[in-house]
Amino acid sequence: MEITAQMVKELRAATNAGILDCRKALTEADGDFKKAVDWLREKGMATAAKRSDRDASNGVVELYSHGGGRVGVMVEVNCETDFVARSEAFRSFAHEVALQIAASAPTFITEAEIPAEMLAHEADIAKKRVLEEGKPEAVAEKIVEGRLNKFRDEVCLLRQPYIRDEQLTIEKLLHATISSTGESIIIRRFQRWELGQSTSAE
Repeated sequence: MEITAQMVKELRAATNAGILDCRKALTEADGDFKKAVDWLREKGMATAAKRSDRDASNGVVELYSHGGGRVGVMVEVNCETDFVARSEAFRSFAHEVALQIAASAPTFITEAEIPAEMLAHEADIAKKRVLEEGKPEAVAEKIVEGRLNKFRDEVCLLRQPYIRDEQLTIEKLLHATISSTGESIIIRRFQRWELGQSTSAE
């Protein structure tokens, strides 16, 4: 896979690692952003990513109302210090996360939160669709995995393309904000309400 200057730039923004180290990490990870971050962390080169291990107990609860009150969002975003919690960069990030949730209606924050039975159900639906479409068995598994990845992209906030720039995911935006503020930042929890929509009990 070709490693572009933009890919290197995004990884550098997320990790504070050197340009050559970022290029090498992306090469080793075959262009996979998350694997490249892990590679840099393993080598002790990713200062921003390592900050995620620190305690994040300050922050903000961001409220956002959209469409004349038809959609409401509440999201808790945490950081380490009150100083950063009051900063424009942090507040702006929390607001953008609330906008993203309002527009794209994720169900989970991370991929790890998706229940195994939900993924199994989606895989079953995808398999049945592949059979109905008459796809060759040799490619059926790849198609199913591709559709499962698309499902993960839709329901996981961190995997969603950022509504203002589809070249970025919310995870990359988070890493860039960690890098610019110098603190661990965590999207802790969120709730989204839509007028007339029934909500299941938690």
